Amino acid sequence: MRTLCASTLIGEFFVIGFAGLVAMKDPSLSMSTVWLVSGIAMVLCVLLCGMVTRPGGVALGWALQIALIASGVFVPTMYFMGAVFAALWWASVHFGRKVDEAKARFAAQSDSSTADAA
Repeated sequence: MRTLCASTLIGEFFVIGFAGLVAMKDPSLSMSTVWLVSGIAMVLCVLLCGMVTRPGGVALGWALQIALIASGVFVPTMYFMGAVFAALWWASVHFGRKVDEAKARFAAQSDSSTADAA
């Protein structure tokens, strides 16, 4: 699960950076506010890459997805991009857990067959 989720989060890192560049063109937003919010979100993406398997990591990832969709208020394209990344996040968590379960079953089978052979 960690690899799939981290890949999604790194993709979001870049999308948030590009959205920050687009948001800078909005005259109602100050450049410092845009980069403070974008910077915090980008750092959160990187930190979440290491926290995905810890308790609350997936929930924080969902909070980031909601914030990404909500950023569409300032950059309308982010409604679409946020929805795409929310779908990718769901797929990463869902299929990542299935892969982890399959790996655990395979490891248990190989351990039991090794023990039987001895």
